[in-house]
Amino acid sequence: MLVSAKEMLTAAREGHYAVGQFNINNLEWTKAILLTAEELRSPVILGVSEGAAKYMCGFKTVAAMVSAMVESLKITVPVALHLDHGTYEGALACIEAGFSSIMFDGSHYPIEENIAKTKELIKLAEEKGISLEAEVGAIGGEEDGVVGAGECADPDECKMIADLGVTMLAAGIGNIHGKYPENWPGLSFDTLAAISEKVGMMPLVLHGGTGIPADMIKKAISLGVSKINVNTECQLAFAAATRAYVEAGKDLAGKGFDPRKLLAPGAEAIRATVKEKMELFGSVDRA
Repeated sequence: MLVSAKEMLTAAREGHYAVGQFNINNLEWTKAILLTAEELRSPVILGVSEGAAKYMCGFKTVAAMVSAMVESLKITVPVALHLDHGTYEGALACIEAGFSSIMFDGSHYPIEENIAKTKELIKLAEEKGISLEAEVGAIGGEEDGVVGAGECADPDECKMIADLGVTMLAAGIGNIHGKYPENWPGLSFDTLAAISEKVGMMPLVLHGGTGIPADMIKKAISLGVSKINVNTECQLAFAAATRAYVEAGKDLAGKGFDPRKLLAPGAEAIRATVKEKMELFGSVDRA
């Protein structure tokens, strides 16, 4: 059974740890993340971008696959199925499809419009008992084809959105999606501290968790970050393991071409990456 992310993030905020959101791209991805969460007794959030949902045949297909997998793998830890960087229309479709958590990214709208649309979605989310993430200040890097530089959010605007009653808030603090460039100046902890002070115990979300040094991650958690998104790192690990398998000629030996064998090293690499992140975030044994 899928749950809202509210309880797990409130507990994380109070307990000074973070829950990982690991984006899923297919069945192998989902299975690897769920099995790792169960093994480590960690709550987990499965993130789905609109692009990935389209690739997996739509939100309903994704919700059905994840719900059935939680049941058939006998997963007992809390699992939230979350729309990542959703449009207003996407958020409505996910509520309809049975997601247990949604993100509405209104950061590109003027603040008044972001507030108006967020308000409407809060009402719907509350009726359905699902959690809602809002965003202030664009997160840099590339997300489904949209490229931006790592901006820092305005703490006052963050408070305006937080006060509407969202479950969690993603605020730009110089973080970016994808790989970090050599000259990246690092996270702006001054901005994070100022936002944290304005929004109180509201769980904050750190997007672009791939490639941020461990000490920065720990400091961000100490300043109120309770949810950290990881996607690129799992993709890189999956690709490297798959490449090694093919370069070693294993796909040419016996039935090595069977997709179950071909994709197995990649799935194991995802499990190892997720385990490393859950340990870093402090969510192990918190289920």
